[in-house]
Amino acid sequence: MDQENSKQLHIFFFPFMAQGHIIPFLDMVKLFASRGVKTSIVTTPVNAALFSKSVELMKSEGHSSDILIINFPVKEAGLPDGFESLDLAENQEMIRKFFLATSFLAQPLDQLLEERRPSCIVADMFFPWATGVASKHGIPRLVFHGTCCFSLCASECVRLHEPHKTSSSDDDVFVIPGLPGEIRLKRKQLPEFVMIESEFSKFYGEIKKSELESFGVLVNSFYELEQMYADYYRDVLGRRAWHIGPLALCHSDIKRKTNSGKEASIDENKCLEWLNSKKPNSVVYVCFGSLANFTSSQLLEIARALEDSKQHFIWVVKRQKSSAEDTEDWLPEGYEMRNEGKGLIIRGWAPQVMILEHEAVGAFVTHCGWNSTLEAITAGVPMVTWPVAAEQFYNEKLVTEVLRIGVPVGAQKWARWVGDSIKKEAIEKAVTGTMTGEEGDEMRSRSGKFREIVKRAIKEGGSSYTDLSAFIEELKQISNL
Repeated sequence: MDQENSKQLHIFFFPFMAQGHIIPFLDMVKLFASRGVKTSIVTTPVNAALFSKSVELMKSEGHSSDILIINFPVKEAGLPDGFESLDLAENQEMIRKFFLATSFLAQPLDQLLEERRPSCIVADMFFPWATGVASKHGIPRLVFHGTCCFSLCASECVRLHEPHKTSSSDDDVFVIPGLPGEIRLKRKQLPEFVMIESEFSKFYGEIKKSELESFGVLVNSFYELEQMYADYYRDVLGRRAWHIGPLALCHSDIKRKTNSGKEASIDENKCLEWLNSKKPNSVVYVCFGSLANFTSSQLLEIARALEDSKQHFIWVVKRQKSSAEDTEDWLPEGYEMRNEGKGLIIRGWAPQVMILEHEAVGAFVTHCGWNSTLEAITAGVPMVTWPVAAEQFYNEKLVTEVLRIGVPVGAQKWARWVGDSIKKEAIEKAVTGTMTGEEGDEMRSRSGKFREIVKRAIKEGGSSYTDLSAFIEELKQISNL
């Protein structure tokens, strides 16, 4: 596509305020900017800082991009000052208040659309009211779910057919009706808002309604990864969708890879130096994202499993040490000293894309959040799957049964806070099985093939490149450009 011809397009990007949503949105902004589209990020004051460096870098490279700030109503919602991210929520009540507060953003968005008149707005799934606000101004609204078509199809089939209502117990296994591939789940692996009628259940219904009324859906995936489900989503469920991922591949150099998301809690050079000292496929990387919460007893099971597996490992843990003298009840005594050189514990945020793409990494223990799952697929790294909440149990089925590039650790229950349900022996078995032996080699081989396919998908003429071009062209036509 001629970049000059698309420069008149102006797209608003409106991410939900949580790291797992902000990261792919920022990648998407960079992708559209690289195709000559004017981009504006709509966000709140505290979250604006997460975008500022990237926007300045895009400007220095000649792209037209800016940040539009709208105030988040913390006082109206009964939240503390500065509470502008779901990542800060410590309990269910704070989560509830946060979601309620987001509806107050409709009025300032309405004003922005009136003043700026963009070509369209790409708004997060958690802003269902954005479809109506955009429609008022005759502006197309695109939905961004941040997950794949497989999980979108699975969740919609569950919502439409309600197979869990005919199950006699939480442990009953059912086939998801209508979904290709004979995908089986247990009732207790479904999201709690599906199982129990609640405030969020009604909110989820509003999300699906606004999706149907929107202009379409942008998907952070590539067609070859989930062809059957991309077709099902479009042809059977009737959604207009464009596969434009993996969005993380818009990072063109090491600086951008290490700066994805928050500032890393470890010096990138130190991390690289540690990885460079290891043999190819000899390190297992363990990380459960920004929202999953594990009890100390469950972390202790992980610690013991990693040590007993005899594998080298990088383990990212949210827990922080306030001083060197602090005792940590989730680590056996003398653990880090015993595993010096063999294990690296990162407390806080890690440069995940950089780590996964290093040749030393041979497996990834993951919560199956879609950002992490897609980053592993892109890097050609097989997974040990440990879903926790959201749509992660669906993602696990894609990884372990459809793509066959991962093994489940045995997580059985959807939960926001994880107890000690998975024992050391199960973790150790899954890790060693993925890192060693014939099964691990076969998964690595299949993962490597996907890595090559995705490289072609994002190049000119590839599926994701072509889908993005088609979307931009359609947007130009309806904008009379």
